[in-house]
Amino acid sequence: MQKYFSIFIILLTVHFLTASTETIETGLPKKKKKEFVVMIDPGHGGSDTGTPGTGRYKTTEKDIALDVSLALGKKLSQLPNVKVIYTRTKDTYPTLNERAVMTNKKKADLFISIHCNAQPGSKGTAYGSETFVLGLSKNKTNLEVAKRENSVIYLEDNYEETYEGFDPNSPESLISLIILQEEYLNQSIEIASYIQNEFKVTAKRKDRGVKQAGFWVLSKTYMPSVLVELGFLTHKKEEDFLNSKKGKKVMTESLYNAVKKYISRHMETVDNHQDVQIVEEETTEKPTSRVFPDVTFKVQLAASSKKIATKAYNFKGLQQISREKSGSIYRYFYGETSDYEEIKRLKEKAKQKGYTTCYIVAYKKGKKVSLSEVLKQ
Repeated sequence: MQKYFSIFIILLTVHFLTASTETIETGLPKKKKKEFVVMIDPGHGGSDTGTPGTGRYKTTEKDIALDVSLALGKKLSQLPNVKVIYTRTKDTYPTLNERAVMTNKKKADLFISIHCNAQPGSKGTAYGSETFVLGLSKNKTNLEVAKRENSVIYLEDNYEETYEGFDPNSPESLISLIILQEEYLNQSIEIASYIQNEFKVTAKRKDRGVKQAGFWVLSKTYMPSVLVELGFLTHKKEEDFLNSKKGKKVMTESLYNAVKKYISRHMETVDNHQDVQIVEEETTEKPTSRVFPDVTFKVQLAASSKKIATKAYNFKGLQQISREKSGSIYRYFYGETSDYEEIKRLKEKAKQKGYTTCYIVAYKKGKKVSLSEVLKQ
């Protein structure tokens, strides 16, 4: 008995010394990574069935959206430091307002609303997958999709009071939505692009592209947000595909790959930012400069479909504003320097002016590069 007790004491001592050595070597407690919260919104539900498709199946849009959403959430929840929340997990109908309020209250980092499309009329020739971000569109088809998704508010009691007079059929009402999501547009387009690429490469679906339209639920969520149309239930072959186990599985896999890529890139930036802060705390004297000669840093303030003059009065008094066009989107930047410490100061100044979601970007030879890779040098 005494022999076993001695062995126990030795093992306990070794464990204590090992733990102590780790503490001495690092000199710092281990970091707790920031939790990334994904809100998945299965479109429609309950009495709101969404599109019934061709009518050949008992299932409708609400059923397919829920199946894919739950499968996606299950895969994402297995990633480290990722938390998944749903607006619904059963055949219930949360209102558009409830979905937005719930998402904001949970402080989600990403909002994904999953739907299936429909082509008006009896042709049933349209097919393929597309992802929407909030924005104005002159395209009649895009407008019709937004009207269809927004029109579910008519199923709700007191909808006029809840939605403050919003009219899904009014262009003026759609325009009023855009301003609220403009500062998240860049990240929304990023995740939408990843999704469409996966639909094309992994799922082998027709890529209908990243589009903009006025969706109420996207306008009221205060984080990067997208609305995904998996495919057309009015197209017989696509309806068969989306109702099959194989179809749901491959669409889920595509969404998972895209979201995982987005999370890894944005979590990496968060972790690296924490590393920089720790280094600064360790030094007795904070550095006044940290220059990367071949790199140009800027603070991205916003992304917009509107071309705005780069004058201080348009950017809350900030000087040294630059503009860059990418496709139909304009991105606006503040500052330009090779000194990382300086760009951090400019970022704080921009935040004080009200640009709370602004962030630092890096360029090499005029090409955008990963900030985290630059800071590892």
